[in-house]
Amino acid sequence: MEKQVISTAKAPAALGPYSQAIKVGNLLYTSGQLAINSATGEFINDDIQKATTQALENVKAILEEAGTSLDKVVKTLVFLKDMNDFAPMNEVYAKYFSVNPPARSCVQAGKLPKDALVEIEVIAIVE
Repeated sequence: MEKQVISTAKAPAALGPYSQAIKVGNLLYTSGQLAINSATGEFINDDIQKATTQALENVKAILEEAGTSLDKVVKTLVFLKDMNDFAPMNEVYAKYFSVNPPARSCVQAGKLPKDALVEIEVIAIVE
């Protein structure tokens, strides 16, 4: 089985030696997405709900580039700067995964890249 690199200009470019996503067979693994708007370069780091929205929009763009969508996500991993942000993050998250939500882990991280409020990665099926 070969791995295929997935990349789109509709999500932020990798900040280091990694890919936005890797497809292996019918599974897609995304790298963690921060709240960076790829069109403007704006980094949202002052509002957890806006940051969560942007991170999920970045995930969505990568999924679409790979030929899949949010409804095919089977697992999410959410990293928060502060677990006190869980409820407002979850409110936004629930709008993106309102039907048959994926399995999820959510942890408070010691420190995220760029001192981000949230980072989100997913595993999805590609059919």
